[in-house]
Amino acid sequence: MVMNKEELMQQVESALDSVRPHLKADGGDVEVVEITDDFTVYVKWLGNCEWCSMSAMTMKAGIERSVISKVPQIKSIVAVNGVNIA
Repeated sequence: MVMNKEELMQQVESALDSVRPHLKADGGDVEVVEITDDFTVYVKWLGNCEWCSMSAMTMKAGIERSVISKVPQIKSIVAVNGVNIA
């Protein structure tokens, strides 16, 4: 199923809505910055999530899992800010 960018953004936002209550409970949130033509989603951490040491785990276990399971066209999710763990 081929979706245009607007439909894809709606699907990604819907998937993020399922994890947002957990982020907001800790004073944070996440915002979609861009979805590229190669189906990479760039997000920006907001609030407490920006500097939280658990952001990398939240990205993999929460956000990435939720988005990719609901929008299988998405290949990866990358944060453009926050804590980077090498």
